[in-house]
Amino acid sequence: MSQLSAQDDQFLTQVLALAEQSRAEGHHPFAAIVVNAQGQVIAQAMNASSTDRTAHAEMNALRLASSTDLQGATLYSSAEPCAMCAGGAYWAGLGRVVYALAEESLLELTGSDPQNPTLSLPCREVFARGQRQVEVLGPLREDEARNAHRGFWKK
Repeated sequence: MSQLSAQDDQFLTQVLALAEQSRAEGHHPFAAIVVNAQGQVIAQAMNASSTDRTAHAEMNALRLASSTDLQGATLYSSAEPCAMCAGGAYWAGLGRVVYALAEESLLELTGSDPQNPTLSLPCREVFARGQRQVEVLGPLREDEARNAHRGFWKK
């Protein structure tokens, strides 16, 4: 398992800022960025699940990146990918996922808010069921990642 690199830290900073932007624009405070093996951003997206419940930031970014070869690519996410998004990352062929806020920590912030019914299934468990390995780094920078969520959810 690799450790957090300077490049990883840079993209985490970007994805956390994008999550803040998502909230400022009236969406759920989540964001995702897909970076290819050469370190270039090939897609970034915010959450749009208020109009489409499957339009999580990770799925939106994966759709935008889908015409690109994603072998060796990394998904950076402001929060741990849910089971749907982890499955999408797996099927898209990504090699790595780096996330900030753990699902457990998100649940502490969202409580029983019906807009975010937690599916408590860590992304590592989803990936462990696949036939190929997906490296996971996270949770990372959780205190900072919580900022976009504070006061947003109706517990």
